Amino acid sequence: MNETEFIAALRALPLHPGARQLQDDCAVLDIGREALILTHDTMAEGTHFPAGADLADVAWKLVAVNLSDLAAKGAEPVGVLLGHSLGPDDERFLAGLREVLDAYRVPLLGGDTIKAAGGRTFGLTAIGRATHVPVPDRRGAKPGDAVYVTGTLGRAMLGFEGKAEHVEAFARPHPLLAEGRALAPYVTAMMDISDGLLLDAWRIADASEATIALDSAAVPVAAPERLDDCLRWGDDYELLFTLPDGTSPPVAATRIGTVEPRGFAPLFLNGHPILNAEGLGYQH
Repeated sequence: MNETEFIAALRALPLHPGARQLQDDCAVLDIGREALILTHDTMAEGTHFPAGADLADVAWKLVAVNLSDLAAKGAEPVGVLLGHSLGPDDERFLAGLREVLDAYRVPLLGGDTIKAAGGRTFGLTAIGRATHVPVPDRRGAKPGDAVYVTGTLGRAMLGFEGKAEHVEAFARPHPLLAEGRALAPYVTAMMDISDGLLLDAWRIADASEATIALDSAAVPVAAPERLDDCLRWGDDYELLFTLPDGTSPPVAATRIGTVEPRGFAPLFLNGHPILNAEGLGYQH
């Protein structure tokens, strides 16, 4: 199975209402007057980082990508649970873990440690507290909404390729927690861009049963001569969100499209329909 097929099969299992039909990056659990946000990401050697990578960077990114999911829910981090695979350079992993936890003032709650025979795998569960209810969802985009993105896309791609000024964007992304909290009361839908703008816009459109029309010329990118790559590469962890037309975003962001009534395609790029998600971004 590929990732899409496996997640579709999981939907046949008993799901908690907070799972949001597995159409979001986080689960939302209502507990009394509070809403807890839970998310989990895994990083595997050979897929998410090469053998010989600085494990301090791996630890930073492992925490950061989970916090980015919390940011897309407007959540305030409560703590993290770590799944660690023992091996060489554990000291470097611990150094990076301390740096990122200190940087975002997030405590470690616990986790599990194993010894793996194959390539190393690290997992992290992040728990957050909602700062606004209803908690932002991928499923809320409405026809007439404006589509926005924060930041500049393609920086992680250039960093992966070794461009010195963008290396940190790939190795040590910065989750937009403050921006997510500021946006939460206003957005109709929101997610972070981890797998590419086009694929993630498709996901919002599909979850919202709407169509998103994007204007590629409006998208801020780090390498205009490689616009198509910047739209598909991912790993930027910027926020993609929709707002009612006429609502100004409370953070720096660029309007890149419009939500339209659901037609025969979930996504239009420069007026051209895109009929399936293959090749739009990174998928396992």
